[in-house]
Amino acid sequence: MRLSLYVVLGLGALVLGLVLLGWLAERQMERKAAADSTSDVAKAHPAKVALVLGTAPIGPEGGPNKYLVYRLDAAAELWKAGKVKYLLVSGNRDGDYDEPSAMRESLTKRGVPAEAIYRDFAGYRTRDSVLRAHDVFGQAELLIVSQRFHVGRALFIAHHAGIPAWGFDARDVDQPYSVVTPMRRYPSAVMAYIDMYLNRPASEGGKPIAIGVDPPS
Repeated sequence: MRLSLYVVLGLGALVLGLVLLGWLAERQMERKAAADSTSDVAKAHPAKVALVLGTAPIGPEGGPNKYLVYRLDAAAELWKAGKVKYLLVSGNRDGDYDEPSAMRESLTKRGVPAEAIYRDFAGYRTRDSVLRAHDVFGQAELLIVSQRFHVGRALFIAHHAGIPAWGFDARDVDQPYSVVTPMRRYPSAVMAYIDMYLNRPASEGGKPIAIGVDPPS
């Protein structure tokens, strides 16, 4: 009985320690991102291309995913303000599930022409999206669009890969759909550190695509 209690307490302490580690990692990334990120379009770093990080088009309640809605609003705002010429929408595609195509369709409804939107179908993780924007899509610098907590992680990845990068913060979701959504950012922050130390490449390579020269994918 006493041994079982020690096991439970030990596991509880381990979980608490991991949560604290994740929280510290995420806060450190967000703190560092503050100097290189803004939600004011007038102050956004001008770039040829904005990398728009994807997520599920449909939220847990069955309606449009507000995280994605706000990212696309921010991306369209950048394009209309002339801060960027092209948008690179990056996400996952698996059968009928297709984040980049849903993002492109939504952006065209916001007034961005389809010829200004490139799709990356192998953005399985934030690290994949950032590295492929540089390695496959040939961007020497990046302007990254997402919520601040996500931008912080993406900038961390870019800077440690030697890629100059800035962020444009989309509006955050006032009331997250569930406790899972905000909590995912903490293990993701820890994994970003692990990926950095292991120097992991993107999950997929691919034929180089020259944005603005090659036709949109």
